[in-house]
Amino acid sequence: TRMISCSRSSISRVNPMLTDPSYEDMALKFFEHFLFIAAAMDRIGDNRDEMWDAQDGFFYDLLRFPNGTAMRLKVRSMVGLLPLCAVSVVPMEFVRKYPRFLERAQSRLEKMGELVVNVHDPRESGYGDRRLLSILSADKLRRVLGYLLDENEFFSPYGIRALSRYHAEHPYIFQIQGQEYRVDYLPAESNTGMFGGNSNWRGPIWMPVNVLLVRSLLNLYTFYGDEFLVENPTGSGNYQNLFQIAKDLGDRLTGIFLRDAQGHRPVYGGSAKFQNDPHWKDYILFYEYFHGDNGAGLGASHQTGWTGTVARVIQLFGSLTAEQMLQGGRSGALTTYKEV
Repeated sequence: TRMISCSRSSISRVNPMLTDPSYEDMALKFFEHFLFIAAAMDRIGDNRDEMWDAQDGFFYDLLRFPNGTAMRLKVRSMVGLLPLCAVSVVPMEFVRKYPRFLERAQSRLEKMGELVVNVHDPRESGYGDRRLLSILSADKLRRVLGYLLDENEFFSPYGIRALSRYHAEHPYIFQIQGQEYRVDYLPAESNTGMFGGNSNWRGPIWMPVNVLLVRSLLNLYTFYGDEFLVENPTGSGNYQNLFQIAKDLGDRLTGIFLRDAQGHRPVYGGSAKFQNDPHWKDYILFYEYFHGDNGAGLGASHQTGWTGTVARVIQLFGSLTAEQMLQGGRSGALTTYKEV
């Protein structure tokens, strides 16, 4: 199989902004869009019509009523974790190559300083003098990671659940116009016929969003470096850097398919034929999603399009070191590809 071979020259082709000055105006436009969106999610002051809940330290869906009022739907779901994925690290090679972009960006920030009050300030430098675009400031990042890495919330032995396990004992109940709506933690199939019977985003582990979270943790690591430590798992007293946390998450995802101490693969759950039959037990199926507590495969059994990304996770952490990631940034990960 031919994997992507990546050298420094091919990295430049991957990122046309480093070779084509015409991208500078486009980059500035999207930089401004990022600031506007981030500021709208958490505006200055105590606002009830924004996604960030300062008391809980989490992002929630927002329900807006016809009269213009709004309320947060306090469901701890993947919605509150996805802001982690809105992150980009700007290397100094870009800043040096386009000083005009830096000047224009700084000018925008001077005129619209209120846009960065509640987000990470992109003017702050990190490891290797890199710059960070992130909706989450360092304090917010710690608070959201506290939920992400809590094994009683999102952190399953097999990856990140789409809904916090907290809602198993504390379902979210919402009443409006005489009707009751509720969200329960459903780690496998749905308890209704909605969505064709699977529970979708109400508890299972989905490979694509987990891979996005791995990518984001690695990106954040290239900015914060080894000094930024977070308790993993939450409440354990064990502190790790973001590379170590990303690897832990990758190992849990990989563990879905590996044999446990009893010789069983979590992906096959209680299926005796797939667990024990010599003609089947070594054929790995890539299911659509996985049980939030025991890792059993659910839904379509040939979801190679997104569940197959676990192969990239295995390859990545099998060849990439923390030092390579920290020193090389994004290119450090890209150069781990080989021709085999």
